[in-house]
Amino acid sequence: MTQEQKKSLISQIGTPRMLVSMLMGFACGLPLLLTITVLQAWMKEEGVDLGVIGLMSFVGLPYTLKFLWAPFLDRFTLPLLGRRRGWLLAAQVCLMIAIAGLGMSQPAARPMVMAMAAILVAFFSASQDIVVDAYRREDLSDEELGLGSSLYVNGYRVGMLLASGGGLIMADHMPYSQVYLIMAACMLPCIAVTLLAKEPTISEPLPVNMLEAGINPLIEYFSRKNALWMLAFILFYKLGDSMASTMTTPFYLDIGFTKTEIGSVVKLFGFWATIGGTIIGGVIMLRTGINRSLWIFGVLQAASTACFVILTKTGPSIEVLAGVIAFENLSSGMGTAAYMAFMASITNKKFTATQYALLTSLMGIPRVLASMPTGYLAKWFGWEPFFITCTIIAVPGLLMLVKFAPWNSPKPPPLPTA
Repeated sequence: MTQEQKKSLISQIGTPRMLVSMLMGFACGLPLLLTITVLQAWMKEEGVDLGVIGLMSFVGLPYTLKFLWAPFLDRFTLPLLGRRRGWLLAAQVCLMIAIAGLGMSQPAARPMVMAMAAILVAFFSASQDIVVDAYRREDLSDEELGLGSSLYVNGYRVGMLLASGGGLIMADHMPYSQVYLIMAACMLPCIAVTLLAKEPTISEPLPVNMLEAGINPLIEYFSRKNALWMLAFILFYKLGDSMASTMTTPFYLDIGFTKTEIGSVVKLFGFWATIGGTIIGGVIMLRTGINRSLWIFGVLQAASTACFVILTKTGPSIEVLAGVIAFENLSSGMGTAAYMAFMASITNKKFTATQYALLTSLMGIPRVLASMPTGYLAKWFGWEPFFITCTIIAVPGLLMLVKFAPWNSPKPPPLPTA
């Protein structure tokens, strides 16, 4: 890379639009684990039955069903700040109040009140996700989507780390109610970003009624060439990676690693490897385009899954574990950045919120459904055949790229004109 290219790259990363993408990612990542990891720890300490703790996973439903109210956010515009920032400000203010309200609940004495508060947090968090995804698509050019998506993912992961790691650490020194109040206050800088950001400008006419906002996005999408292939790709691209990652912690314990080794190498070291992967992925997408990046990162994802077989041979070697985790998290981070950039690039800006919400909901299906039987597969096959199987499962997602993301075309196919 020449000196001029380096300066150009630095200038692209340092633009206000990229900074907004990263900070909005932080805003979206912060609430997620407040209704999962931190809430589970709080319920456990309060003596809530394990069965009830398990049932609380249903509070994540808004993230899966968010496409149902996304058309409403596409159709209507609030009086202040514009179509995207108006809804974003409303969602963030409500989210801050809901997080504080969840902290005031009593898990043991009033579990139903706690559950309702957690659902409200998830609902407003999912609503924020809808608007942020639409904002990013409309604010960034097609060439900037790769880098913008990678910075968004990094911000998202930092928000998750603050909520889970920071929240649990603080809970050792103060009541959970105060932890949730602090997390609610962490939304204030995010609200400031919303107020200071620029409302994206689009040329496409907006939906004029709810029928157009809810049905036309589907008609427009399925009228495209290879529409079903693109949906199949979204379902399968990270399927093998998701299945393998579901069982990694039991795998590490089974072959002899201690919980301290897993925490220090896998969680902390792996976190920074993922951050590096998403940044590298964004830079590579600037240079090669989304299509070629999907091919490169998909192959690396499959190869990194196969590397877990090495650990089945070496046993509990910290050096090998660090190498495998570095490669796996780097490739996963790059794959995620390209994956999200691709989904954003195939949405029509007239229906951004609805189409992107639908695609991201589909993205979650393999993670939930295909991961359910992984424990039985590992038990029946053994660890080595299990990871080989996960590697093979990654192949169909790569082959689908031939249909709509050929190597010689750096961009996804253009959207049909109205």
